[in-house]
Amino acid sequence: MEDLSASDTETDECEHPLLHRKDNDKVEKAPACCSSRYGLALLSCYGFFVVYALRVNLSVAMVDMLSTNTSGNESCSVCPRHEGTKPKHNHTARVYDWDSETQGWILGSFFYGYILTQIPGGYLARKYGAKWLLGFGVFGTVVFTMLTPLAADLGAGYLIAVRALEGIGEGVTFPAMHAMWACWAPPLERSRLLTISSTGGQLGTLVALPLSGLICFYLDWAYVFYIFGAVGLVWFVLWAFLVSNTPDTHERISEVEKLYIKSSLKNELSPSSDHIPWASIFCSVPVWAIVVAHFSFNWTFYTLLTLLPTYMNNILGFSIQQNGFLSALPYLGGWVVALLGGQLADWLRERWLVSTVVVRKAFSALGMIGPAVFLVAAGYTGCNYVLAVAFLTVSSALGGLCSSGYSINQLDIAPSYAGILLGISNTFATIPGMVGPVIARALTHSNTIEEWKIVFYISAGINVFGATFFSVFGRGNVQPWAIPDIHSHGS
Repeated sequence: MEDLSASDTETDECEHPLLHRKDNDKVEKAPACCSSRYGLALLSCYGFFVVYALRVNLSVAMVDMLSTNTSGNESCSVCPRHEGTKPKHNHTARVYDWDSETQGWILGSFFYGYILTQIPGGYLARKYGAKWLLGFGVFGTVVFTMLTPLAADLGAGYLIAVRALEGIGEGVTFPAMHAMWACWAPPLERSRLLTISSTGGQLGTLVALPLSGLICFYLDWAYVFYIFGAVGLVWFVLWAFLVSNTPDTHERISEVEKLYIKSSLKNELSPSSDHIPWASIFCSVPVWAIVVAHFSFNWTFYTLLTLLPTYMNNILGFSIQQNGFLSALPYLGGWVVALLGGQLADWLRERWLVSTVVVRKAFSALGMIGPAVFLVAAGYTGCNYVLAVAFLTVSSALGGLCSSGYSINQLDIAPSYAGILLGISNTFATIPGMVGPVIARALTHSNTIEEWKIVFYISAGINVFGATFFSVFGRGNVQPWAIPDIHSHGS
């Protein structure tokens, strides 16, 4: 019932768009340069850089952690290998005889912990504040990352357990950050601020993949986890001293910026309370539209995130040194497109008064259907290395548009509960990370191009379904159940 009335009022945001509403028509926009909100965006970008670097480094290290008779990473590939002359590959670290099924469970184990703390992360961030929840979540992940080599020596079961514990720490990060942005991001700057913040994940992937390859090649795979762990410790120190939960508690924010942020959000945020409309949230069709889109996008994203280095090695025949650089190209494209897309999305909303729902749906459709097309096409390139890498890069690059689509829609429809909504959607969207690598490895047991085509088709089909569902049922305005109680009597 509530959702039907919400959809009937979808045009309200065009008639009174955000900051141009009568309650906010005298708000002075604070400069972006040297501002606290953009400082938060940059530091959270660094944080997500760390989060994804710690998440993906195992994907590259795994190629070097396996004995040659198990992985085939030195002996054979479907396509001719690209070795040429090269310096000696360091092989001082131990290697392990893990079969294909065990590899799949190790790569997916992170998400078994990750799924547990999504909804609790959003709830705790709303109730107690996001700063320390996010900070200690990442800190815990750093500690367990640095224990990875020890766990691998003890056995695959210990490594699976350590990766699951890493996931528990990282599980609070995105819901907590969404809860923080609900207090920090003016509506007409949401796309810009959140894409700067969230693209730290793509940047972390972009750097971690090639750097992990180089570390494996010139040192050994164990140093991958020590070096990135140290980078995470530096971030934690900066986060502890420079970040505050809200503009009101920030010691260095200007009065102009504080007034701008608070005035922009005063009609969207409800007072902090223990009451959360759980029934309305779980019965909301727009919430489920986000969930379906998030699940669908992540199926492809996590499949490539965990298995692209394996595909580059086993099918295209690239060495560990080349593997990291080529596996990073798709994320370079995604990072650039996401940043540009954030600027474009806010520009369309602010200058051209394009409704929020139209922007979110258009960017989601382009960011999910486009990648599906190029992902399928990549399966038909055979051993045309240039075309295969180009199609995979374009596929991931177009996916960056979703950063301004469904990915931040929680802040549009329920800013007061954005962290909880992201926790819910990310819970379901973590399932692909748990089962996707396992299914993909089971389908590619013989590592043939035809087997990988099936993996690409499945991912593309799920992507198209998610884009269609969100285009039909997604919304862009604050839902009735999320409207603050003070709205009816406050000015």
